[in-house]
Parts: sequence; structure tokens; C-alpha cells
Amino acid sequence: MAEEKSDGFYGRALRRLGLFITLLVCLVLTLLWRIDNLRAERMRLAILDRAMPVAETLYWPLEKASDLLLDLRSYERLLTQNAELRRELQQMKAWREAAIQLEQENAKLLDLNNVKLQPRFNVISGEVLIDAASPFRQSILVNLGRADRITDGWAAMDGLGLVGRVSGVGERNARILLITDTESHIPILIKPSEQRALMEGDNTGLPLLSFLERADLVQPGDRVFTSGDGGVFPSDLLVGQVVRATDGRLRIRPSADLLRLEFVRIVRHTPSAPIVLPDRLIGPTLPGLFSETFSNGG
Repeated sequence: MAEEKSDGFYGRALRRLGLFITLLVCLVLTLLWRIDNLRAERMRLAILDRAMPVAETLYWPLEKASDLLLDLRSYERLLTQNAELRRELQQMKAWREAAIQLEQENAKLLDLNNVKLQPRFNVISGEVLIDAASPFRQSILVNLGRADRITDGWAAMDGLGLVGRVSGVGERNARILLITDTESHIPILIKPSEQRALMEGDNTGLPLLSFLERADLVQPGDRVFTSGDGGVFPSDLLVGQVVRATDGRLRIRPSADLLRLEFVRIVRHTPSAPIVLPDRLIGPTLPGLFSETFSNGG
């Protein structure tokens, strides 16, 4: 027992002595490095000359270990990306098969009905100048006007679906009232149930589905087209899909990307019903943008 106590005492003493020597060496090196004279400078250079080869020898394994860790991380990222690419490739194969099947089915139907497709509408494309949307108004301004023979009431579309209708025409500019605006009321047809209803904007991204006769026949995912009722819009223009909102009401998700509109296509057609415009301005006058004042499309 006495020997164990003696060993413990000597061990603590040696540790204290080692710590004292380490601190003393650090203090001497610090003072040596801060002394500004020729002899101290020579001593510093001599120490560096002897220490640098040892430091380089010790640094090489650390550098290689760091490179190895970076290579392992890169390999892990490559494995993850490879797995994602494999999943995407499988999805693309499935979509390709579905597209081939749909193409074959379409060819069979066209051959059966002996239908020759013709362009239904004449369109003119324009660039969106200003997004004039606000919490109370949803509209855009485009660089088309009376000089391009644009008429109030014509439908506006992007590459996929209905955007809105022309509601106010100037000489070289026109305003498009978006389908999400509260003053937008469009007769629609829901397929495949063939239910007719009214799409009403409420300044949100999902217009309401109103005046639906048989709501039980309509399911989320059903496609929505213009019905042509009222004669303002032509029929069979793609609008979007039916969705069920968080409040349980049926709404329509537009196929058009209304948040990132850069170009629109105005569908030229002849409405069977006249467009009655209220006597008010299109909005605040923008110097240099409009050549004259024109009416709002409501």
C-alpha cells in the first residue's frame, strides 16, 4: 500500500514537472520571438531551419488524410447523385411508355373517326410589360393594342392554359384581366363529368368553382375547359384542374403560370355577345406607356 502511494506521489510530481518545463519552454520561445535584436534573429532562424523539415514530415500525413476525407465525401455525393439519376431515369422510362401508348391510342381514334385536325383559332403573341397585380386587382399590361387589331373580350393564354381576357385597349397597349380577379366570371365545362359551372376569381391563386349542379360528379383532378356559354369566350380552351382547398371547397388550379408571365397569346375570335364596358379608367396614367386613355373591361 505504501509503495502504491509512493508511485502515485512520484507520478503527480513528474506530471507537474513536465507541465512546468512545457510552460517554461513556451515562455522562453515567446520572449525569444519578441526580442528585436540581431542575435535573437539568428537564433530564431536557426530554430526554424531545424524545425521546418520535422514540421513538413509531420504535415504530409495530415495532408494526405485530409485529401482522403475529401475524396470519401465526393464519392458519397457521387453515389447519392447516381441513385437520384437512376430514379429519374426510371420515371422517364415510365413517362415515355405512357406517351407512346397515348400516341398510339390517339392515332387509332383519329383513324377511326377519319378526323383531320385544323387550327381553330388565329392567335397573336405579345410581351408582358407590367404586372399590375395588387391585393385588390389582378391584371397585366401587354404591348398589343388597337394597332394590332386587338378587341375587348378576347381570350389571353400562355403556353398551357387560359390567363384571362382583354379588358381595356389602347393604341399600342392593352390590359389583361386575369382569371383570378374578383371581376372575372367565366363559364366552364368540367370533364369527364360534362358538368357546367362558373369560375369566379377571388384574388387568390385558386379561383372558386360556383353554380355547380352535381358536385358529387366532380372529383379533384378533373380537367376544366371554357364552355363557350354566353358567347364571350370560345369553347374548349384549357383552364386548369379541379382541386379541393383546405376549407373543403372545390377550386380550380390554373394551368397557366400566372406568377411568371412573360409572353401571352391573344386568341382572335368573334364574340356572339357584345362586351359592355363601364365608363371608368383602366388605372393610373403611366407617362410614355399609353398613348391615350382607354376604358376598363370590368
